[in-house]
Amino acid sequence: MSAEQLRMSELGSDSVSVLRIISYFDALGESAANADTVVRSAALLAECPVAAQWGVGPIIAYDAHGAPVTVDPRAATGDDPQVWLRREGPPRPLDPVLLDRLRHTLRVAAVQQARARSDPHMGDPTLLEVVLSDKERREDRLRAVGLLGLDPARDIRVLAVSATTNTAALELISRVCPGRMVRSIAAGNLTAVILQDSSDSGELALRLHEAIVARYPAPRDGGDRGPWIGVGERMSVYAAPASWKKARRALRFTSATPYGRRAVAAELLGSLALLAELPVERLLNDPGVARLNAIATSAGGEQEVATLEAFCVFGSLRRTAAELHIHHSTVAARLARLASEMGWNLDDSVDRFMATLVLMVRRLALTSTELAAAEVFGRPG
Repeated sequence: MSAEQLRMSELGSDSVSVLRIISYFDALGESAANADTVVRSAALLAECPVAAQWGVGPIIAYDAHGAPVTVDPRAATGDDPQVWLRREGPPRPLDPVLLDRLRHTLRVAAVQQARARSDPHMGDPTLLEVVLSDKERREDRLRAVGLLGLDPARDIRVLAVSATTNTAALELISRVCPGRMVRSIAAGNLTAVILQDSSDSGELALRLHEAIVARYPAPRDGGDRGPWIGVGERMSVYAAPASWKKARRALRFTSATPYGRRAVAAELLGSLALLAELPVERLLNDPGVARLNAIATSAGGEQEVATLEAFCVFGSLRRTAAELHIHHSTVAARLARLASEMGWNLDDSVDRFMATLVLMVRRLALTSTELAAAEVFGRPG
């Protein structure tokens, strides 16, 4: 009987049944299954919802039919994964054995994925290039998907990562998405990361942004800005090139400015994605962007531009002053000087929109310029 067919209702409480559960999870470990596959397989075996969580990270949970479900988190208890069942009715005699082997197999999966990230041979860059490139034949992509151990029945998403140090960036992503990183490949000055997960794109981008900001505050004096991450849409494994393209487009909207986003989801860009169709030169030569860049390089100008960014985010003088830890009259004075130079009346809704738009275009232009050398598998937009 294959591992996929084994069910708890078919087992007793004897030693033979224990060995069958052990063999079931050993087979998952030997197949290099990722954490999602391990938890899903455990749920099919248990015939009830099964969940796992690392620390305060996201929860992986599947129901008795192998479909993702939402469950309440558990209190963090260290680095080991927490695992639990949500069985209706009395527990089965071998539930403790199942949970013990599930926890062990998740540890194995985490080690294997860490090894795959550090060992270039385990990632097999050639196969990953085939999966991500839209120039390959469909049959070649199908074969590469199988050889990489991806589940063809589950959607994937691709992340586009720009970082000074790829290893540190991948470690950060693995903490936010424990057990879910399937494969990664260095692609020019970018890193492509393939995930098979069921996370909401906006929530994933927010968790990544918060983790990056916590680890890499707004850089000063040329400090490490930390990674920028474009989050592609979840799609069929065979549509990986499209997710990769969307991830690279979203990457252009990331920024290390104090109120920019370090991780951006392609699905949330909406009409803003149209800005990515504009050449970088046109963005840089926009009169509003050019004036704002000139102001930012003048004495005190950088503070004024940062204050404007904060005001456009928080919406009021007092809230902006509280966030910047300065008096609201100082905020008003900075905004008045900058508005005068830009020809804006920030009490007017249209001018406030113009200010927000110019700041967005400026961030897009600055980031796109830095990423210009990172073109791989076609144009980044």
